[in-house]
Amino acid sequence: MENENNNNYLNKFDKNYHIYFTMNPVTAAFIALIGIFILYQVGGAILTVLIFGFNIDNADINAMRLLTMGGQILLLLLPTLIFARAVYPNDVTPVLRAKLPTFKEIVFFIIGLIILLPLLQSYLLIQNYLLDQLANVFPLLKKLMELLDQMDKLVESTYTKLLKANSFFESSFVVFLVAVVPAICEEILFRGFVQKSFELKFKPYSSIFITSLFFGLYHFNPYGLVALISLGFYFGYAVYKSNSIIVSMILHFLNNFLTVIAFFIFGSEEIMSSSVKNQGPVLPSFLLFIFLLIAFLSFIYYLNKNYDILFHKKESEI
Repeated sequence: MENENNNNYLNKFDKNYHIYFTMNPVTAAFIALIGIFILYQVGGAILTVLIFGFNIDNADINAMRLLTMGGQILLLLLPTLIFARAVYPNDVTPVLRAKLPTFKEIVFFIIGLIILLPLLQSYLLIQNYLLDQLANVFPLLKKLMELLDQMDKLVESTYTKLLKANSFFESSFVVFLVAVVPAICEEILFRGFVQKSFELKFKPYSSIFITSLFFGLYHFNPYGLVALISLGFYFGYAVYKSNSIIVSMILHFLNNFLTVIAFFIFGSEEIMSSSVKNQGPVLPSFLLFIFLLIAFLSFIYYLNKNYDILFHKKESEI
């Protein structure tokens, strides 16, 4: 009897998604999240020390870029694909949602991203303003924020070195490194393997939220955590509605690409920072936040209500 319970999830078939799996999908998702996180962070750190030693500040920047790209591909993407194949041995295509969306779907979700990005930026300004006010009242919070600011500046400094480019070729390589590679590697892990695994046992929006929560935590950005979770949730929502991971890859690429282009144009480290402080009155940011929040929620409501009609989707396709 005990053996039967232990083998309860072996070679099971999900009738709703027509997917076979060899272990509990939720367990598989958490193993991937924790295991690949440790592999990527620890393995990446070991490789960095082995190649550059402890004097990373003087390391060749192009070599650092290649190592960063290689780390994403070898320590994040490759383990995800191997583990996905082990958990879903028959066919990983429906798990990763490897199908092309319609052009119209891509356009609609890009419109949503265009509304969402300034919404999140205005939220960050309000959040950081409120944190500054609270820090004046609570000394412990002020000390914590000073520590977070130092960590944030260290991350900014690292990314600034990676992003600085002196030629068109170098700029193109930076775009590929910062926008293309993460859009593929991170989306296959989070919105592909992890989110779909959760969906096999949980409700869709619960699965999207759990996935986006880990997506935010993965990025080690305390100030930007809420914004990252929100962005991840939108990516997950787009994948769920379109049933295509290509959509979230495009959205992820555009988000990172716009950040890189803004850095190239303005050349400021603040572009990379989520702890940017509002230098003026907070009221305009608050009013902009309310306006954009209403616009975004209205957009999502319209999309939810009319999705099947807009994109000629059959119930079996969603």
